[in-house]
Amino acid sequence: MFDLTLPDPVQIAIVLGLVVLVFAGFARERIPADIVALLAMAALLIFGILSVDDALGVFSNAAPITIGAMFILSAALERTGVIGAIGNAIVRMAKRWSPLAAIGALMVVVIIMSAFMNNTPIVVILIPVAIRLAQTVGIAASKLLIPLSYASIFGGMTTLIGTSTNLLVDGVSQEAGLAPFGIFEITAAGLCLAAAGTVYMVVAGRWLLPTRESLADLLPTSKNRRFIAQVLIPVDSVLIGKTIKETGFSAEKGFTVIDVMRQHRSRRDELSTLTLEAGDRLVLRSPVSEMLALRDAGNVAIGPDAGKTQAFEPVQTSETHVMEGVVGPDSRLVGRPIVGAGLVRLYGVYAIAIHRRGANIGSGGRDIRFDIGDTVLVEGPPAGLRQMFDDGMLSNLTETTERPIRRDKAPIAIGAILLVMILAAFGVMPIAGLALIAAAGVIALGCLDHQEAYKSIQWDILMLIFGMLALGQALETSGAGAFLVNGIAGQIGHLPPLVTLAAVYLLTSLLTEFVSNNATAILMTPIAIGLATTMGVDPRGFVVAVMFAASASFATPIGYQTNTLVYNAGGYRFTDFARVGLPLNLLLFAVSMLVIPVFWPLG
Repeated sequence: MFDLTLPDPVQIAIVLGLVVLVFAGFARERIPADIVALLAMAALLIFGILSVDDALGVFSNAAPITIGAMFILSAALERTGVIGAIGNAIVRMAKRWSPLAAIGALMVVVIIMSAFMNNTPIVVILIPVAIRLAQTVGIAASKLLIPLSYASIFGGMTTLIGTSTNLLVDGVSQEAGLAPFGIFEITAAGLCLAAAGTVYMVVAGRWLLPTRESLADLLPTSKNRRFIAQVLIPVDSVLIGKTIKETGFSAEKGFTVIDVMRQHRSRRDELSTLTLEAGDRLVLRSPVSEMLALRDAGNVAIGPDAGKTQAFEPVQTSETHVMEGVVGPDSRLVGRPIVGAGLVRLYGVYAIAIHRRGANIGSGGRDIRFDIGDTVLVEGPPAGLRQMFDDGMLSNLTETTERPIRRDKAPIAIGAILLVMILAAFGVMPIAGLALIAAAGVIALGCLDHQEAYKSIQWDILMLIFGMLALGQALETSGAGAFLVNGIAGQIGHLPPLVTLAAVYLLTSLLTEFVSNNATAILMTPIAIGLATTMGVDPRGFVVAVMFAASASFATPIGYQTNTLVYNAGGYRFTDFARVGLPLNLLLFAVSMLVIPVFWPLG
């Protein structure tokens, strides 16, 4: 039997080295975070630091199971139209509001919603609502999208089920011997932070929030409707052997060649050099007047040899719409090349512009791949666009997606969430069991089908959690965690507990701005408990500090997934988050240092 037993100092060095490598991998983003965490788990198995039983044991942890069930419950609320109905009600009431009132009202509603459901689907669904709200009150969408993301984070701080981070910290602390947190145990303190953050955004937001243009500004008006046509190059066409530039389909004539289909394959990335062959299909875009003339002409030649022979045969002409969508975390487009992603083949839809990380980038080229949070201008026939949005390729930002909503099932979804909260508050059953029962119930009663339920679970987040739980267990079993705690305690152990609490909060907050908040929480929770135990104080307040700080990611667009989603949709720059978020980070740090010792005395 394979057995590799390493001396304790070597094991400690390996585990600490893996921690550094994992966080470096998260920061560089060359490999998906969940794969980095699972590679770390594999390394721990290879070096014998964790046994197979130890590694498999992390998959029985209640926290990620609960998180998966909450994803399903949130999807049920989305599928039954609850989230969208609330957002639409805000827009209807906003006609007489000032911009400040719009920011405040949106944030309060989102805080309440995010306290009881996963915040990522809330933000995805409410981004188009916020854009419509901005248009209604006469401000740029960038004035509302950062507040939308921040409010979803505030709401997650107010209950145990508000964010996966809270559930995860609770699970890790239970494994360390602490009593489970109640579902509303952090509510009073969390509301203090949420209130402070909301006031800050309403008062200071008007000065700090930027006015930015997004891809929505490129959308054509109804009078500038455009059409797409497909034309076939026959075997005797005079266009054979010519480049696109030589065909006569020029901007001066009102035409743009947006693709050439050859043997059912797009050659969009070769348009500048491609020479036409018999059987090619050109995909043309033009204003309505030019396309109608082309369609009515029937047998027509546009090239330089027009009149000698037929240059092409019209195949298909259809009116197109231009719409804006965002790549969500569960989209099948993530990681796929923009050219060849299947949008043309499946839906007849073209990506014509992409906005990423504060800049518009080209939509051609095989080296460009879709990423979470990309906002994309897409053009195609209405039926194709509708089907693409229904399939979840993109989340519609232009208008509410016309997807069949199971509104008659909304009371069931709402009731399931309420039952989880009420029964958990009375301690009828651990929250993991209640969440599983509720998730099974909403599927069985038709709020969403089983395929939608599986799609709603963000498996990459769960795999990241499992990998990081294994690394956290290795910190404990190898002695690396105790080594860190003793080292930190030796430096700050003589300081007052409040100062140590502040150090824990600040370190957690710093890490979560650049790497996964869940990964940060898993590693910082046992360190915080160890420091509190070493100092002889109640560790519960230290655990709450990790909960709050791991969620309080406001200064960068990459520290929290909702920030990434609004980053591109609002046309923001990286520095916009630093300008608005850094003061907010410091504000919530100060409020946390005031309220945590009140609710969880350090003495």
